[in-house]
Amino acid sequence: MTRIALVVSDVDGTLLTKDKLLTDRAIGAAQRLQRAGIAFTITSSRPTIGMRFLIEPLGITLPVGAFNGSCIVDPTLKPVEQHLIPHTAARRALEVLGDFGVDIWLFTSDRWLVLNNRGPYVAHEGRTIRADPTVVPDFTPYLSKACKIVGSSDDAAGLQRCEAAMQEALGTQATAVRSQSYYLDITPPGVDKGTFVQAIARRLGISSDVVATVGDMQNDLAMFRVSGTSFAMGNATDDVKRQATHITASNEDDGFAKAMEQILTGVP
Repeated sequence: MTRIALVVSDVDGTLLTKDKLLTDRAIGAAQRLQRAGIAFTITSSRPTIGMRFLIEPLGITLPVGAFNGSCIVDPTLKPVEQHLIPHTAARRALEVLGDFGVDIWLFTSDRWLVLNNRGPYVAHEGRTIRADPTVVPDFTPYLSKACKIVGSSDDAAGLQRCEAAMQEALGTQATAVRSQSYYLDITPPGVDKGTFVQAIARRLGISSDVVATVGDMQNDLAMFRVSGTSFAMGNATDDVKRQATHITASNEDDGFAKAMEQILTGVP
């Protein structure tokens, strides 16, 4: 395996268990990376506030990428770089999500807004990001401040169809990709987890061939494409696994830690 200088990891389904726990083995692996001189950071579809609890135990000193990398913040969550969804794209996204009858959320830089606080995944998201939503009667006043719009549904096949329709409707005006089988994320155009990886590599003055990335979902493919080494989690779908250079164990079997151990020992 190429000597790795930077590791960038996804969070949910990768670094955390299905119960949203950070295991001792994962913490230890991240800390050993940094003791070995390998830089480490995270990127996620989560809002910035939903990443706060990870920074200290993982010893992260680099910027982290929230909202699928479209918002870069330092370890104190102070913005370094932030992008918003264009107003017209945000409005069109709401129309498409409405057509498919999915529950809709809107995230600004500091708030999680919902129309219905009893939606199918609202309680789950609250536990995940450790924050409560604000119920609003209408998203219109917030469209100019949208960092991310989410369609959530327990109909995975229907959400996959919605993803295709959304990509056709928005074109290059915004990025639409599932971060979980039950979440469709709409984020600003031209920025994603891949551009976040590239930004951190530039910050460190390193090339992409010495970067390793770890993830499990379609929104992680952007960072796989710009890194020399990539690990798909054992719980990833087959199409994600096919696009990674390596496959590790699942997030329930410390797959992140096992991938880091491969990097630390240089085992291909």
